[in-house]
Amino acid sequence: MVSIKIDEVGEYVKKNIGNFHDARLESLQNLKLNDILKRKNPYLFKAKNILLAQDLVKLITDAYLSSQEETIFGNWLEKLAVFINEKVYKGWKSSSQGIDLEFNKEKIRYIVAIKSGPNWGNSSQIRKMQDDFLKAKKTLRTGDSKLNIVAINGCCYGKDHKPDKGNYYKYCGQKFWEFISGNADLYLKIIKPLGYAAKEKNDEFNEEYAQLINQFTQEFSTKFVTKGKINWDSLVQFNSSESRL
Repeated sequence: MVSIKIDEVGEYVKKNIGNFHDARLESLQNLKLNDILKRKNPYLFKAKNILLAQDLVKLITDAYLSSQEETIFGNWLEKLAVFINEKVYKGWKSSSQGIDLEFNKEKIRYIVAIKSGPNWGNSSQIRKMQDDFLKAKKTLRTGDSKLNIVAINGCCYGKDHKPDKGNYYKYCGQKFWEFISGNADLYLKIIKPLGYAAKEKNDEFNEEYAQLINQFTQEFSTKFVTKGKINWDSLVQFNSSESRL
């Protein structure tokens, strides 16, 4: 094991954090109002008694963007984790389906599926991850039947006080970052450089976001506002009617 220097992590973050901001901005620029309206539950927003078109547009846009950003940043953190582990344990991006990282430590081959947070999936998604672990183990053991393989679900933030899940372990937050780096304080050290150039990047994003909300509000009002009121029947028909595929 080689101890990683925090400066190395900081330099990696500063060099690559722009990729997250660029992907976030691109996701915003590619949004279409119709696509969002088709994916969100109109009954929920009616139940919340939303009266202003701009309020409704902002809520559905924010909900969609939040989900997108979680995915984008989760993918970015996965790459950071692989970079750190490569420096410390000579780990590598796995070629096995559903496995993000492989590395050897104390005569154990670890296969790691990296997720953003602890509540990342439903029961079917968790079963899919377990299937991926089993397939990866089978593939790896074709080359070495005696290979000791341990499967890990690594989560970049949060906690899980019962890490032993039977056929895999779940490490979250501090425990995950320490597991891949050998540094118990790494989870604290990586937060500072993440703010690099954040203000100017967010200023650019916020300007585009404001334009988008204004554009979507105008478009929504043209299609779904009648005599100054949101036409919920028209909106629900657009979202759910078989005749409006």
